[in-house]
Amino acid sequence: METEGKKRVWEEYQKEIADDHYFYVRSCIRQTFFPGSETTFLKILQNDLKKDVFEDARHTTCTGIGYHTDIVPLETTMTVIARHFALMTEAGYVNIIPSCVTSFGLYTEVLDTWRHFPEIEAKIREYLWKATKREFKVPENLVHTSDIIYKFRNRIKDLSKVSLINKKTGLPLNVVEHIGCHYSKMFPQSGVGGAEFPAVLTGMIEAWGGTVIDYPERRHCCGFGFRQYLVKANRGYSVSNSKKKFESMQPYQPDFMVANCPGCSMFLDRWQYTIAEMEGITYDSNGTGIPVLTYEEMAGLVMGYSPWDIGLQMHQVSVEPLLDKLGIEYKKEDKYLGSNGQNIGEPQKPMFLIV
Repeated sequence: METEGKKRVWEEYQKEIADDHYFYVRSCIRQTFFPGSETTFLKILQNDLKKDVFEDARHTTCTGIGYHTDIVPLETTMTVIARHFALMTEAGYVNIIPSCVTSFGLYTEVLDTWRHFPEIEAKIREYLWKATKREFKVPENLVHTSDIIYKFRNRIKDLSKVSLINKKTGLPLNVVEHIGCHYSKMFPQSGVGGAEFPAVLTGMIEAWGGTVIDYPERRHCCGFGFRQYLVKANRGYSVSNSKKKFESMQPYQPDFMVANCPGCSMFLDRWQYTIAEMEGITYDSNGTGIPVLTYEEMAGLVMGYSPWDIGLQMHQVSVEPLLDKLGIEYKKEDKYLGSNGQNIGEPQKPMFLIV
């Protein structure tokens, strides 16, 4: 009876995730931070899983950063998002999958607002028509791209070339998962597992052989928060949030971190460099820092993709210690080669963080 009760409770935390035919929208900031992640997602979905994924080059930012910093008015944001829905409609799709958790949160917020206030939706439809002569249907299925990888995690396991196992010890890797606030906290019912038990990343980690670390600040914000970083005077608050998380996870000796938010991935990676430069410390035992992956990068490694082809050289914290544990072969001399084989330039060496 107890087990059946738990199953019933867990059913409340599930969400419908379409099987195929996705209208894919990229993240404006993710293309700058870790551009290989989105390319890796498309390769896995289209080439390996044989799914129909369409993207439109006319897609633009959702204005999320501007909206959350009170620069872009809500009605403007809604009209921009309505245009996204119009592009989806014109392409003949009904399932929309944003790459950014802020876009996912905003789309969810907009659709929820329209459900409660249909007169606002009518006004936005009028604005869109006057501005672009476009019309739209609301998506039938809205999920984040991490939901898609979660849905097909077992299929990816079947196709995998690498497991999240330390080749030297034979033990599962210890993994810290970090869920973006705009994925699970704004509308808990819209994320797999809700805000209390988000399973979208843990499901991937466990399916692919890793062990999830539960530590005190597991659900603490990474510190991005838009205003905390965009306003220069607030950046100390931003870095202090990440520092609090690093100090909390340090005793558990994680092998790497994985996040489903573009900003979280970037800050958990970059702030380790910043803290090392400021205080001369790292949160691992070797001085190289704790590698931070996006979920697409983690999936790409599991699928046997080249670490440099998926863009791991873009990370501030070196990934080579993790690749060695996974038993993945790589050429150091290829790390900073572009797609044309030319050297794209190596970053300047930091003072304390070993790279």
